Amino acid sequence: MLVLCFDAGSSSLKYAVFEAGDGGERELLAETLDVNAPVKDIFAKLAAKGISARAVGHRIVFGGMHAAPVVVEPSVLTELRGYVPIDPLHLPSQLRIVDEVTALVPVLPQVLCFDTAFHRRMPEIAQRFALPASIDPLVRRYGYHGLSYEYIVSTLDSARYPRVVIAHLGNGASLAAVRDGLPVDTTMGFSPLGGLMMGTRPGDLDPGVMLYLLRSGEFTIEGLDHLLTQQSGLLGVSGTTADMRELLARRSGDRAAELAVQLFVYTAAKFIGAMAVTLGGLDLLVFTGGIGENSEDIRRMIGARLDMFEGMETRVILTNETCVIARHTWRLSS
Repeated sequence: MLVLCFDAGSSSLKYAVFEAGDGGERELLAETLDVNAPVKDIFAKLAAKGISARAVGHRIVFGGMHAAPVVVEPSVLTELRGYVPIDPLHLPSQLRIVDEVTALVPVLPQVLCFDTAFHRRMPEIAQRFALPASIDPLVRRYGYHGLSYEYIVSTLDSARYPRVVIAHLGNGASLAAVRDGLPVDTTMGFSPLGGLMMGTRPGDLDPGVMLYLLRSGEFTIEGLDHLLTQQSGLLGVSGTTADMRELLARRSGDRAAELAVQLFVYTAAKFIGAMAVTLGGLDLLVFTGGIGENSEDIRRMIGARLDMFEGMETRVILTNETCVIARHTWRLSS
């Protein structure tokens, strides 16, 4: 069964075609385009190659309390449109793609795979904020990068490695603590802004900072949103770039670049230690994501801060979210 998978980010659109079935998933082709690329052009490219997908799977960053992928239905889409204020960076483009596929091929089965679903099995205590019960129950720790974590967990022997921290380090970065193959804790919270320092996002930030900036009159809500999503993190600290490769190359002669790298490493190591506490120890640390997979320097610097975890093994595993999307889409469409 040929499955077309869409993974729309804030600026790019990745699509891939998989041959999926009982024997697993095999990627046939993949391409990255601008996030605004028309879906009809992608279908035309595939048709020119003689490829006709039997089902379509989508990565959806925010899925509320959904704990598993779902088949596209009008009620689900209505629910997700209500979540756009929670994730205005990803949901609009992801839902647009679903709508365009529906308009082009109404009978084609579509499956929504949520990045937040993996974390719904975390203990309730890991999902709660210290806020009054009267606050909207939607305000909780959701966690993200779930499709990546699901893929990594599927490659591990949980009997050999019962206590695992997975470090998904890229332009977006987070950690997941996994015990016996099940999620226990994660660093991102209500939105993809929390937890680790990232490419252009600050990670955990004292709420008083945001209140101060709003009260000062220097920022509107829209301006603060732009600061936190586009101007902070590695870019904000370095003042030049969010690209870790460039920062590592210039760190010896650029104090701001060096500070950005060191802050990234410090924050990641600190949170790995916190995740290990929730697990009661650490058997395996997995690096994945663009930085985690490709930067030996970052892995080495983080590892040097974790010497106290005797017996901990470290591995690098290339993640594959679209493979997970293909797997779920085949299962729900066949």
